[in-house]
Amino acid sequence: MLTVDEAILSRHSVRAYLSTPVSKAAIEHILEVASRAPSGTNTQPWKVHVLQGAALQRLSQAVLHAFWNEPEKHTSDRAHYLQKWRDPYLSRRRKVGWDLYDLVGIKKGERERTQQFHAKNFEFFGAPVGMIFTIDRDMGWMSWLDYGMFLQNICVAARGQDLHTCPQASWGNYHDIVEKELGLEEHELVHVGMSLGYEDINAPQNSLNTVREPLAQFATFHET
Repeated sequence: MLTVDEAILSRHSVRAYLSTPVSKAAIEHILEVASRAPSGTNTQPWKVHVLQGAALQRLSQAVLHAFWNEPEKHTSDRAHYLQKWRDPYLSRRRKVGWDLYDLVGIKKGERERTQQFHAKNFEFFGAPVGMIFTIDRDMGWMSWLDYGMFLQNICVAARGQDLHTCPQASWGNYHDIVEKELGLEEHELVHVGMSLGYEDINAPQNSLNTVREPLAQFATFHET
């Protein structure tokens, strides 16, 4: 069993998985542990749709068809990040993107190869388990913060089972298809997706080492 620090520090976004199955017991354990995340007045605003086998393939195929044939018809129904990118966030975003593309041999301007790599999002990067997370549309921003702690708990708890994850905002762009395929209720808003499985350690994209800002850059200590 990993220590808490080991689980956090060994967590990274895995974008290639082995086909090795993940037991239902392991998935249930991870979600039950993650559900201990704090939430304001114990509201627990999360709902999880777990996909495996034919169900996973069906959703993937439906979204991939749209991705390749009618991408302009599908957009997120909310802002993912910033409406207009600015530094330092823009520089960080560009660095991780080009670092990742460099590992898989994609050069600037290779649009077709970039699209092919992006399409792997909608195959859950080959993971045997995909998850779609929803939240009630009328929930406020504090509930979205609570949800983030739940998602982080899943990522960390997965490491305790020797599994890896990749949270994926990209599923929100195809929320209309996800809503239809999963039979979501009208009040359910597609938040993010997540891949879950055993890491393919031989895949070059999984060697990505992201940079974190030093403590002095983001923390201010008030002592007097």
